[in-house]
Amino acid sequence: MPRVVPDQRSKFENEEFFRKLSRECEAFVATGTNLSLQFFPANLHGDQRQVPTREYVDFERESGRVYLKAPMILNGVCVIWKGWIDLQRLDGMGYLEYDDERAQHEDALAQAAFEEARRRTRDFEDRERSHREDLEQTASPTQLACSAVSCLQL
Repeated sequence: MPRVVPDQRSKFENEEFFRKLSRECEAFVATGTNLSLQFFPANLHGDQRQVPTREYVDFERESGRVYLKAPMILNGVCVIWKGWIDLQRLDGMGYLEYDDERAQHEDALAQAAFEEARRRTRDFEDRERSHREDLEQTASPTQLACSAVSCLQL
């Protein structure tokens, strides 16, 4: 299953879910949406987590607030959650924004995977056809007739 849908921008612009969350709102939970934001999770090889830059976690922009930016794939669409959280009250505002750059990257990855699958299928079919032709060329007409008769007897 692909990570992204074929026309991400259209889905982002036309689905009510994304239209609602693309407007700055006080709480995503009011829409029934809960996000667990992870910044640069450890990779599968166990390497150390990266420390997020100020672009993603900014405590200095405004006193008492942390400004956050979190890229993700949500329902097959590349988006960035942008918002802030009040450090005293632990509430805040946020919204989703379409991530065109990452969407193009993910589309290219999906297209490459599709082309690779198509190439493998074509290679398999070519090998199968070649194997079948080799069997037909090496088998004598008598062997082919005998094998056909024995298949009919089964």
